Amino acid sequence: MSEDLPMTTDAPTPEGGAPEKALVKDASSAGTPPAAPAPEPVNPYLPVPMPPVMEAPEGIRYDFNDGARVAVPELSPEAGEWRVRLADAVTGNVLFDARLKAGMVASTKKYVVPFLIDVWLHAADGTVRHVLHHEMSLSGRKVLVQLPVGTLGDTLGWLPFVIRFARETGADMTCSIAEAILPLVSGVNSGITLIGHEAAKAQADFTAGFYATYYIGLFFSDKECARQPTDFRHVGLHRTAGYILGVGPHDDTPVAINIDDDMRPVEEPYVCIAVQASTQCKYWNNPAGWRDVVTFLKDRGYRVICIDQKPVHGSGLVWNHIPHGAEDETGNRPLSERARWLKHAAFFVGLSSGLAWLAHAAGTPVVMISGFTHPDNEFATPWRVINWHTCNSCWNDPAHQFDHHDFLWCPRHAGTDRQFECTRLITSRQVNGTIMNLIRAKGLPGADYRMEKLGA
Repeated sequence: MSEDLPMTTDAPTPEGGAPEKALVKDASSAGTPPAAPAPEPVNPYLPVPMPPVMEAPEGIRYDFNDGARVAVPELSPEAGEWRVRLADAVTGNVLFDARLKAGMVASTKKYVVPFLIDVWLHAADGTVRHVLHHEMSLSGRKVLVQLPVGTLGDTLGWLPFVIRFARETGADMTCSIAEAILPLVSGVNSGITLIGHEAAKAQADFTAGFYATYYIGLFFSDKECARQPTDFRHVGLHRTAGYILGVGPHDDTPVAINIDDDMRPVEEPYVCIAVQASTQCKYWNNPAGWRDVVTFLKDRGYRVICIDQKPVHGSGLVWNHIPHGAEDETGNRPLSERARWLKHAAFFVGLSSGLAWLAHAAGTPVVMISGFTHPDNEFATPWRVINWHTCNSCWNDPAHQFDHHDFLWCPRHAGTDRQFECTRLITSRQVNGTIMNLIRAKGLPGADYRMEKLGA
């Protein structure tokens, strides 16, 4: 049975999958005007070129920009018809095999597949001519990988897999990323060309010269797994890039980054913390948690430096403040300057956030506090804090669609006394105990602290 169908015009949305049309109910009978149609989703990816880039005999064109694509020219009735076949060179599975007079064939699968393309001309007199046989090979070819979002953690998590993809395939690799993150990673990662989204958009026909294009993203609505071999929630935020690109997904080696300078920002021992997040489920919702941790660290002789972008963040009636006793180094500062603070810190204590990924890239030990994600969702750290006695890991449950617009998203217990229990019931004692394990493992100051003083 054919797995692949002719190409549609639907483009992936930022959350992935084909955009769904909004249903507008007729409210005229109720005396109220009908609701305005929902805005069309914004496509975060640059469009692939049309027609396909590579030329073949008889006017056929093909490439691997957003899947395998084959365009065959129109034939006169007396000339016969084309037969186009797409197959997987490794498994031997035939993915598409059909006859047509003219048109475009595109694979359903858009991630890296070792495609075989074959085209025959079946003449009206019964003769058959094999016109094209091409096995996809990225070695020496121009390949584009697009990272659609400007979020720090996603980009730092995905880039190592793009770099490994370039190295393993021998491709002439270009990767488009957000301008704000470009200075952090430019010039220190060999074997790949990095370009900002806006710079790429400004170049006419930027995508026209690429043999293959791949989109990396979190495709929440991709139930058919057209853009990812497996649902990203099963494998983790960053490892999904390894699956999409067909490289080993289990190496957590971080990307190389630029650091502002190599001088310590302060002489005394210090710890960096980051407490803010984009939605409330990502916060540590224990009301006394950060206060207890800051007190514990200061009692051990550490300065506690908060490096969040904002000292206060929230929505509606819920606002989260910088912890009492922490030194305020918040602000919209260059990421390379943040990396400097992290590089010289004894360790970092934070959430499942972009700054945790930046600390990982800076080589700083990370204590990560998260209950809404499963530990497999992020890079491996021995100092991951989660309470298994409570509800947890909703982010990695495909049954729950994350709502980016609901600041108080809690899909299982919203509006109940169990809301956000995944982190509310992570105690300061558990976090301080994890910090003590790190301090002892690294031989840092404070290793003689007694357990009964860790907190409630």
